[in-house]
Amino acid sequence: MKIVIIEDEKLTAEDLADVILKLQPDAQLVAFLRSVKEAVEYFERGPVPDLIFSDIQLGDGVSFDVFKTVNVAAPIIFCTAYDEYAMNAFKTNGIDYILKPFTEVSIAQALNKYHSLRRGFSPERITYDAIFDHFVSKMPPKTSSILVSYKDKIIPVKTDHIALFYIANEETSLLTFDHKTYVLNKNLEELEKLSGDDFFRVNRQYLVNRKAVKDAAHFFSRKLVINLSVSFRDPITISKEKTPQFLDWLARK
Repeated sequence: MKIVIIEDEKLTAEDLADVILKLQPDAQLVAFLRSVKEAVEYFERGPVPDLIFSDIQLGDGVSFDVFKTVNVAAPIIFCTAYDEYAMNAFKTNGIDYILKPFTEVSIAQALNKYHSLRRGFSPERITYDAIFDHFVSKMPPKTSSILVSYKDKIIPVKTDHIALFYIANEETSLLTFDHKTYVLNKNLEELEKLSGDDFFRVNRQYLVNRKAVKDAAHFFSRKLVINLSVSFRDPITISKEKTPQFLDWLARK
């Protein structure tokens, strides 16, 4: 079985490949593609694989752009962190998906579904336009400002001016680069979706702006401690499981 992986995060692609080969030792990983452009060029000239694992959000667009540009007659297992946006469309079109961060169990289930359905796959039955339209319409837009209440006023705080969001004493707050603090009425899950790729959820308590990260240092038990460019009272650590994803995000811009 020949497999192509479309994933812009190198370490994530490598982890995915390791799990696939563990579960499917006879599989051949014939290509690792990291962008819409690279994937389009590959499928225009390359042989069609038996199966594709594809991230949805890539650095230069979404992977649906690839499959709208090139007719790829192969089943695709999409990888997404947006389960609530993708689920209905994937079920409707008979395409499987795995959620990030993926697990060995979720990949095994997706491979099992591929093997059980592969004789019935037909490219004419897969409507990528419908999936694309559903995903785009449901994906929350990145916001340019966050509204905060201060005394008797509602103040817009530019997202670019925010160093991090954090939880303390069961309240969600933000800290700006000029050291102003505001309490919010949104949780970190909502803020993560609104703030876009410039912010990273390092753990349950912190959502950090890339511009606020000065560097990271090794900590006990293979964790990292993140050093910020602004003063903050508590050390911010990231687990060894999230470290590869964090470093890949940090290197993008």
